[in-house]
Amino acid sequence: MADMEKTRAEPVEAWITGIGLTTSLAEGLDAHWDALAQRRINVDATTFAPYLVHPLAPVIFDQQIPKKGDQRQMEAWQRIGTYAAGLALDSAGIKGNTDILSKMDMIVAAGGGERDLAVDSAILSSEAQGNSSPGYLNERLVNDLRPTLFLAQLSNLLAGNIAIVHGVTGSSRTFMGEEAAGVDAVRIALARIAAGQSDIALVGAAHNGERKDQLMLYEFGDFNLKDTFQPVWAREPKGGFALGSGGAFLVIESKAHAQARSAKPYARLTNVVSDLARRQHPGEITATLDKLWSKLGPVHSDAAIISGAPGTEPATAEERAFLRQHPEHPVRATATAFGQIVEAQFPLGIALAALSLSHGALFPPNDPTGVEIEMSAAPTQIVVTGTGHWRGEGMALVEAVR
Repeated sequence: MADMEKTRAEPVEAWITGIGLTTSLAEGLDAHWDALAQRRINVDATTFAPYLVHPLAPVIFDQQIPKKGDQRQMEAWQRIGTYAAGLALDSAGIKGNTDILSKMDMIVAAGGGERDLAVDSAILSSEAQGNSSPGYLNERLVNDLRPTLFLAQLSNLLAGNIAIVHGVTGSSRTFMGEEAAGVDAVRIALARIAAGQSDIALVGAAHNGERKDQLMLYEFGDFNLKDTFQPVWAREPKGGFALGSGGAFLVIESKAHAQARSAKPYARLTNVVSDLARRQHPGEITATLDKLWSKLGPVHSDAAIISGAPGTEPATAEERAFLRQHPEHPVRATATAFGQIVEAQFPLGIALAALSLSHGALFPPNDPTGVEIEMSAAPTQIVVTGTGHWRGEGMALVEAVR
């Protein structure tokens, strides 16, 4: 009996068996690896000037969302996410496998939907000119907004569209809360698999950074990077992020489930931890990252770090202070090449970690400050950090499967 209880208490090993990426750099894993090797960066400095944006690379959505009607009723961020989810299912070799998809859990991190800028502008202009009567706002919202717009703004519609298009019909969860939502989506997926409550899960997020309304909202918080692009570590002391468009989805499953269908892992997801520093005093983010590091489990001296530092301050400087305490670990910042894709930033970091481990190499640095150094040895562990631009911290340990 004691042996049975001990066996039951042991956590189930979780493998990453599918990765779907579509970002400003490329679409698909080989294209991303080539772009990272070439240190390529895709930044648009004119369309939304003075704000910088990493626009989505060309995508033929028909390849993963074949019905035009499905595409039309989605906002851009939902098309991006549904497309990336399809890539992840293809990567895992389960696209169209109804037996697996019908039991597959889905955990999505999502923001709110897009505004109808023409309607908003007309209402604000009328208000400013004093031409609005009592009840004008309600009347315009009722008459001018498309019925589908409100549906497209529902955060859980990304999961809904993935279920409709790809047939993923197990349990579904959607988390909101910017970068922290992406951390929690992966953390909960791993916890369910480790506890034996789930065999296989589709996890990820998507973001459309090419939105005037969103740029305006972030400008109110003085978060946007303006005028001249710089890599993340070179943006101090003012800081700022360049919003990016992209989707990152992962297929995570138990080792036993993967082996039963002869699936090969990209990497093992060993641990995910999260916290919420109060951020009322300098150093609190650094202290929280220190605490998360101690909870990850044994981290080898030759492990690499893929950082989700956003570029904004003080979050980036405080993460950099944490990294200085671990100078032996080569660092790569995802926001330099991909921009800030908010909810998808942490899943992106894990995807790049798994991709690097499967290639037996860390992609080269893309940083003039010296924070990022070369790594010639094949990594066996990669720590992924996720520091939110104004709240939330997370960390994951991703390991090679030999």
